[in-house]
Amino acid sequence: MRMAIDAMEVARLFREGRRESVPAYRRLKDVITEQIGTGRWPEGDLLPPENQLVRSLGLSRMTINRALRELSTEGLLVRVAGVGTFVAERKSSSALYEVHNIADEVTRRGHRHRTEVILLREEPADPRLHRLFGIQEGYPVFHSRIVHFENDVAIQLEDRHVNPELARDYLEQDFTAYTPNNYLSQIAPLGKGEHVVEAVRATAADCAQLGIEETEPCLLIHRRTWSADRLVSAARLLHPGSRYRLEGTFDCT
Repeated sequence: MRMAIDAMEVARLFREGRRESVPAYRRLKDVITEQIGTGRWPEGDLLPPENQLVRSLGLSRMTINRALRELSTEGLLVRVAGVGTFVAERKSSSALYEVHNIADEVTRRGHRHRTEVILLREEPADPRLHRLFGIQEGYPVFHSRIVHFENDVAIQLEDRHVNPELARDYLEQDFTAYTPNNYLSQIAPLGKGEHVVEAVRATAADCAQLGIEETEPCLLIHRRTWSADRLVSAARLLHPGSRYRLEGTFDCT
C-alpha cells in the first residue's frame, strides 16, 4: 500500500542530520537514501511535492530538484510527470559470473517465485540450432518459453532450446513446479557455462508477455550450458531493465 511521506518528517530528519560543511542538496539526498535503505520508506511511498519541501526545509526549489533528480538517476526514486515522486522498486539482481536458478534467487530475497509456461514443444532444428548443438538440420530439438515472476511482477522471459539427446523427458516436465534450470542441472550436471550480455529493445510480443511498454530498455543474457563437453541448452533470458540488474565481483590479486 502506498503511503504519503510527511514533509515535516523530512524536515525533522534534515535538521537532525545537519552538517554545515556538506551542501544542502547532498544532505537531503543522504536523508532520503538512509530512510529508503533502512526500509522506513518502502517501495511505492510518495514523497512530498517539491513546493511542500521548499516550505518545510527552507531550501530553494533548485536545491530540492537537484537532490530528487540525482536520486532518480541513481535508481532510488521514480518521478512521474503530473503524479509525483515515489520510492523506486528495488531491482532484482543476479550473479553475472555464475549459473543460478532464478527461483532460488527470488526465494533468497524472501519473495515468491512463480512461472507461466508460454510454450513447451518439439521443433525441427534450423541452421542456427544445427550449428549450436551439432545435430542434423531438421532433427528435433525441444523448445520452451517461460515467464518468471517475483511477487507477481515479471522479471524474466526465458526462451530456451534443449538438446533432446541429453534431456529426453524435457517435454514431460511441470515447469510451474520447478524451473528448467533445476531439472537440467539434475539430469545433466553443469560442466561449463557461458553468458553473453547485451542491451536490447524487446519485440512487441516479448513486451506483452513481460507486461512492459515497448519503449522499455531490456537486458538480454545469452546463456549456454554444457555437460561433459556436450551442449545441453541455449537460452535467451530477457529482463526488463527497470526491474533487474547483474552483479559480479572479481579478485585482482
